[in-house]
Amino acid sequence: MVVPLYISENAPRAIRGGLTGIYQLFIATGTMLSFWVNYGSILHLNGHSSYIVPLAVQALPALALVGCMLLNKESPRFLAKADRWEEATATLSRIRNLPANHHYVQGELSDMAEQLEHERILIGGSSLKDLLREMFTIPGNRKRTLLSIGLMICQQMTGTNAINYYAPQIFKNLGLQGNETKLFATGIYGVVKMVTCAAFLLFAADSLGRRRSLLWTSIAQGTAMLYIGLYVRISPPVSGQAVPPAGYFALVCIFLFAGFFQWGWGPVCWIYVSEIPTARLRSLNVAIAAATQWLFNFVVARATPNMLVTVGAHGYGAFIIYSCFCYVMFFFVWFLVPETKGLSLERMDDLFGVTELVKQVVHEGHEAHREIPSTEIGLDGKQVSHFDKREVTV
Repeated sequence: MVVPLYISENAPRAIRGGLTGIYQLFIATGTMLSFWVNYGSILHLNGHSSYIVPLAVQALPALALVGCMLLNKESPRFLAKADRWEEATATLSRIRNLPANHHYVQGELSDMAEQLEHERILIGGSSLKDLLREMFTIPGNRKRTLLSIGLMICQQMTGTNAINYYAPQIFKNLGLQGNETKLFATGIYGVVKMVTCAAFLLFAADSLGRRRSLLWTSIAQGTAMLYIGLYVRISPPVSGQAVPPAGYFALVCIFLFAGFFQWGWGPVCWIYVSEIPTARLRSLNVAIAAATQWLFNFVVARATPNMLVTVGAHGYGAFIIYSCFCYVMFFFVWFLVPETKGLSLERMDDLFGVTELVKQVVHEGHEAHREIPSTEIGLDGKQVSHFDKREVTV
């Protein structure tokens, strides 16, 4: 959960979508590599080594991560939140490749300082209880949290991990025979996901917009899943017979679904949930979103094999159910998800109305500090008027 958070806090806003989406690209790349490692293992290895080697290979990225993270600094926004402004300035200057006194660097630092001051005005505590209270009692923060949770639920209910985890069984239900053939098709599925994700990040992540990407891919994914379900229902494959043209198109729809997912619900959800929270809540918001994603990942992983067996012949009902979820997501995004393309992280408070609350609190504080008349008995015994100030802590 730290990866999209770390990237979003370091990225310039003009390319933040593309950089944060790299997280999803390398998930797709890792998935693709794992599919081909499995395919190579079943072709060239025998016995225990056919599963020991794929498990051992997973240690290599972890070792690379340890070495590479030693070269990185804490994000400027984290350092600013910790009042380590000199380090924040030096880090921001380094990653922007600009001198510390450049107006671009100074502008970003000014935005950070302004937002942090607004947050301190609203709530001063920093314990988990304080953060949760701020997250769910302030309407703008609550909306962002619920949006993050909703997007992660929707991402999993597209059915993408149903295909990731059970692709060989799904390809079998569509008529493919033989373990090698099914694993080869699964490997191609992984390549499609990686290539389409890379294309999205290169050509559309910061130009198409978050909202538009989610809207059109909802319909596209739903249509691909619907065709697969209708094909399996109307003309189910027969064991031992050649796959008909309609069946090959159903296989193509699996690959199209992968491509549509990587042009919307795959990378955009991680971009969105890491950029919309206010600075002091960003870590907690992304953590809650990631926990939600893994919870519903488990739901999909647990439910899909039962759905493929019990919901209609050859599991056609599973595809139709996921198709319906995709169509419903269109309306979720249409009515509830605002566009954030091109906004700085510090301007998200404006978009979700928290800045207006800050202004209201500050205004009330100023009103409470205004001078009010009072009377006392002076040394000469006469009543005198003077002004005092009431000190109010907001």
